[in-house]
Amino acid sequence: MKYKSLFLIIILTVFNCKNETKKQAPDSTEGEKLTLKYANGFSVEDYGTYKILEIKNPWPKAENVFKYVLITKENAAKTTFPTDAYDGIIIDPIQKIVVTSTTHIPALELLNVEETLVGFPGIDYISSKKTRQRIENGLVRELGKNEGINTEVLLELKPDVVIGFGVDGKNRTFETIKKSGIPVIFNGDWVEASPLAKAEWIKFFGVLFNKEKEADSIFNSIETNYLEAKKLAKNTKNQPTVLSGAMHKDVWFLPNGTSAEAQLFKDANTHYLWKDSQGTGSLSLNFETVFSKAKNADIWFSPSNYISKEALKNGNKNHALFKAFQNNTIYSSISTAGTSGGILYFELGTTRPDLVLKDIIKICHPELLKNYDLYFFKPLD
Repeated sequence: MKYKSLFLIIILTVFNCKNETKKQAPDSTEGEKLTLKYANGFSVEDYGTYKILEIKNPWPKAENVFKYVLITKENAAKTTFPTDAYDGIIIDPIQKIVVTSTTHIPALELLNVEETLVGFPGIDYISSKKTRQRIENGLVRELGKNEGINTEVLLELKPDVVIGFGVDGKNRTFETIKKSGIPVIFNGDWVEASPLAKAEWIKFFGVLFNKEKEADSIFNSIETNYLEAKKLAKNTKNQPTVLSGAMHKDVWFLPNGTSAEAQLFKDANTHYLWKDSQGTGSLSLNFETVFSKAKNADIWFSPSNYISKEALKNGNKNHALFKAFQNNTIYSSISTAGTSGGILYFELGTTRPDLVLKDIIKICHPELLKNYDLYFFKPLD
């Protein structure tokens, strides 16, 4: 009887020790929150041994909140998480990553983790010299198109995480990737309402790579440059009238007055002719509506993908009727491209709104920023 009691004590002790090695993650709201000044689409709470990342608005009118756990392999072995409560468990440090938008590339480079990029859908769209060199060296694989990623190649690469981009969350390819055990996180920087909110998503990548301090420092520098440029432009009395966009068949698409693009025009102290329009997405207008309001606009920005005035006129002869066309005050970012044709503005503009704002100020207020050279925009030849 004595030996049976001793044996029972030993069994219970071993059983309890095993239970202690794998603890249930506490259901607590006491994590340290990541400081965000502008971005609303994500949040992070640090619980010491793990972090919880929430993606709140990855596309317009998204109904679900996506939650992810970021944890080391060692701590993951000691902690359990309810599988139905999270959309993925990411083991850090991340050694291999796949991103799906060129807007994600600058964050990787600024944080000096570009060597973790192993695949991308549409590598010709990447303009960065640093990442293009890695592509030429065979270190970044082509994954096809964002709408139909080559899952066979992606699964062969075995990334630790895929950073997705979606307009409605109905990408079947991403569902296939998730079912294979690879977490997919939707990045919603493009949904944010202001230029600085979009730029603050570098902190999202800072969290993924345990580089929160570096990301915070980089963003603070971008924010300071942006606000200083805005303050400089505010002091000028002249407000040139601004037109944007161009005709596509029978429709002229241009930024809505509540868009981040319109915010840039405002912060550059210009008079964007549709600044009072409300709503989401871009405006879709007929030619007569645009011409009646903007025929005498001083400056015309981003006339779609037209690479020259001749191409603009050939696209629609009515384009030549505008004062800006006749005065050669049309500016486009299309000609500033990488070696494979990727447009630098589409890649870097989201992360560096300070440079975009300075470009607009330089064009609209040439007496300011005299030692600054245009970075993205160039006159349309």
